[in-house]
Amino acid sequence: MTLRFIAKDPNTNGDNCPTVWVDEKNGDVVVQGWKADAKTERECLESGSIPDTEAVVRLPARMVAAIREACDVADGPAVR
Repeated sequence: MTLRFIAKDPNTNGDNCPTVWVDEKNGDVVVQGWKADAKTERECLESGSIPDTEAVVRLPARMVAAIREACDVADGPAVR
């Protein structure tokens, strides 16, 4: 796996904070975020199950630009 770093949460000290990467081999977007609280997980479960191999994470709204950039990178150069 070759991860391309996109951004960390701009409002944190740079340690242990939400982060976004793109796997350059397959275009997957990889995120590190805050663990969802029980209320958020319950609301997510209204749409379907959360398998043991998956997790619900929360990223702050201030990271929308980083998520958009990651999506553009994942789409590849033909889209830009």
